[in-house]
Formats: sequence, C-alpha cells, structure tokens
Amino acid sequence: MAKKDYKKMATEILTAVGGKENISGMTHCATRLRLNLKDKSIVDDAEVQAVEGVVNVVNKAGQFQILIGTEVPKLYDEFEQLVGGKIETSKSDNSGESVSVVSKVFSAIAGIFSPLLPALAGSGVLRGLLLLLVQVGWVSETSGTYTILNSTSMAVFYFLPVLLAFTSGRRFGASPYISALIGASLLHPDFIGLMGDVGNGATTSFFGMPVVLMNYNSTVVPIILAIWIFSYLYKFLDDYIIESLKLVIVPLISLAIMVPLTVIVIGPLGVYGGELVANVVNYLIETSSILAGIAVGGGWSVLVSLGIHWAVNPIMINNVSTYGYDYIVPFTFACNFAVIGTTLGIALKARNKEIRNFSLTGAFTIALSAIIEPTLFGLLVKNRKLFLAQIIGGAVGGAYLGLMKVTTNAFVFGSVTTLPAFVGDTSGNFLHAIIGLGISLIVSLVIAYFVTSKEEKLA
Repeated sequence: MAKKDYKKMATEILTAVGGKENISGMTHCATRLRLNLKDKSIVDDAEVQAVEGVVNVVNKAGQFQILIGTEVPKLYDEFEQLVGGKIETSKSDNSGESVSVVSKVFSAIAGIFSPLLPALAGSGVLRGLLLLLVQVGWVSETSGTYTILNSTSMAVFYFLPVLLAFTSGRRFGASPYISALIGASLLHPDFIGLMGDVGNGATTSFFGMPVVLMNYNSTVVPIILAIWIFSYLYKFLDDYIIESLKLVIVPLISLAIMVPLTVIVIGPLGVYGGELVANVVNYLIETSSILAGIAVGGGWSVLVSLGIHWAVNPIMINNVSTYGYDYIVPFTFACNFAVIGTTLGIALKARNKEIRNFSLTGAFTIALSAIIEPTLFGLLVKNRKLFLAQIIGGAVGGAYLGLMKVTTNAFVFGSVTTLPAFVGDTSGNFLHAIIGLGISLIVSLVIAYFVTSKEEKLA
C-alpha cells in the first residue's frame, strides 16, 4: 500500500476551503479535522470530499468537520504548518456569521477534550487490565506492581485539571502554560492540606475573605470555567501591557488574580455545578435505565454522524473521575458493536467484492480501535435500511445493559480491546456486558443480513 502524502492532502484541503485567510480556528478529534471558517458560502463540500483521503464532510455544531480517520493527527501537523501556527481559536472572528451558543459550546468541548482522548483511552484500558489481573490473582493489591500500575492508570484522572487547563488555554486563546499553572495550583499538596480531615466544605481565609475549600483532583468543570474567564484577562493584559514587561507582568498578574478567584468563587461553583449535572443525568439513568439504554445505544451513531457526541463525553469523564464508574459508556459500546454486527451481516449476504471488503475492514477497525466514522459515513448513512439495522441493534443491546445497570470503571471507546473496562468488583457486571454487546451485534447482524440483497453494492 502506497504511503499517504499528508502534505499534499493538507494543501488540497486548504485550497478547497478557501485558503488560510478563511480559517478562524482549527483543531482535530480522533478522526476529524475540525475547522471554523469565516465564510462557508465559498466552500464547495463536494470539492473537499473529492480530495484523496477524505471520507466525508459534515457541517455541524458550528464547525466544518472533515472526516479523515485515525491518521488525522498526521494530517493536522501538515495542515498546521501550511496555515502558519496553532490557531485553535482566534481573538476575533470577523465572519459576520451568526453561530448559536450551543454550536460554540460543542466546538469548545471538542477542542478541549480531543487532545486528551488517547491518554484517557489508554489509561482506561490499563486500569481495566489491572483490575482483571487482580481478580484472577496474578497481582496483589498490596504489591509494588499494583501501586505502580494503578498510579499510572489513574494519573490522567488525578491531574485532569492540569491537562484540561492546558487544552482549554489553547482553545480559548490564553497562554496554555500559565493556564496549566492555575490548574496545578489547585492540586498542590499544601493547598490540599488546608482541608485537613474535613474534606470538601472545609474553610480558610484569603486576606480576610472566607474560602470554601474543595478537592479539585479529577474535576472537569471548575478548571474549564476558570480558564475561560482567564482568557479574557489574558487577552486584556496582552493588549495593554508593553512588550518589554509582558514576560514577567502578564504571568504575575494572571496567577495573582486567577488562582484566588478560582478557589474563592469559580471552583466551588464549578464543583457543585458539575456534580449537579452528573447527579441529574445519573438519576435519570437509574430511574429509567432501559429507556436511557434505548436512547443512547440506538442514537449514539446519530450524534456521532452530526459530530455533537462531544457534549456527552465530559459527563462520562466526570462520572469516572468522581465516582469511579459510569453508566453511559456501556451504551456507546452497544452502538459500536451494533455497527460491527451490521457490517458482518452485509459481508455474509452481499456478493459484491467491494462492499464485502469494505464491511469486513470496518468490522476489524472498530473491533480494534472503536472508530466507527469510516463505516458510518462510507456505508451506513448512505443506506437507510442498514443504518436502521444498526440503530435497532444498538437500542436493543442498550436496553439490556440499562436493565442490568452495567457500568464501566473507565472512560474508553467501545471495542474488543477495551472490554476490560467492564471488569469490576463482581463478575456479574462483565458477564452482563458481554451478553448485552452480544445482543447488539447479533440483532443488527440478523436485520442487516435480511435487508441486504445479494447484489448490494457500495454506494
């Protein structure tokens, strides 16, 4: 197979979207190059999709999303060089186009969380494998081996405020390094020590002002809110402080203002706000888990196709980091295994070599990497009956997972390689997970088999 020329691909995409002058912001997620364009009217979607290596184009959530696949980071590096630097966000956007608040939120979430997905996914799988080794008796929880591997797998969650501060700084246009320092200040041992044995709700004072102390390790909302507010302060300081003094004065004022402001006001509001949202979502799932399984298991692929599934990811990450488990991740597994089942059903029935090879490649890719977009856009969204087969399979499997209250102990993407995330304190959780995912796969396979004709071709 010929090696892809990412520089050539990036050049052609850049030309097709109107050049770097038409780009006000850019980032990427696991499979998509996500662009904020100043003038979308001058862009021909078909021209972009005609570029070799582009799977599909989606214009949703305030972004022009170009589906590439798992190699998108390599393309992004070349694209970034052509544009002339990192512009995840710009100080101003003169496009004149009205973008909804919801679209802006989705765009921000994608930009903040997408760089962290490999670390989160890898840590989640390692955590699941470690729990599995403990259950089969190969590793003792009192051993140095367990402590080292457990610390490794949980570090990304403990230091999540620092990592999110960095990516939030890049997304909102503030210094990512000062942003990371703000996040790190919340995790300093001396600051945490102020809580003593009381924990959340302990109090201290700052120049006479009362401070309600919170434990910020593994939290999501407080630091994102803090860096969003910091971005306005940073841009103000950057505009009005003379160049020769910026090196010292900007970080000095930034830290002196933002850290106290965060621990006094923003942090507690963020913690309680994040917990409220998570509690509401978890309450709805616990009281109507079957309906939640049907909705998420069946509808997740629709959210992915629109590029707005990012709005749910922070809730799952927050659940895992706060409670150690999550109910929503299993439903996304149901969706992915339903896609696998659909592709296998097509491969068993169709005689056309092209569609069979595409289906089997898709099944193999999802089983290993959990990336469904190439199959979703290359096959399912073009064929309503097959898309419906996948949705039904995901909904039925999701209903079972919801009924049995299946959880994962980590935030991972649904594939065969991430099944250890279902390993918990009881063997029942893993068993019911396998049953539920098997239901998703088999139901979608059977439906896809019967709705696929022998003469079916790749559209």
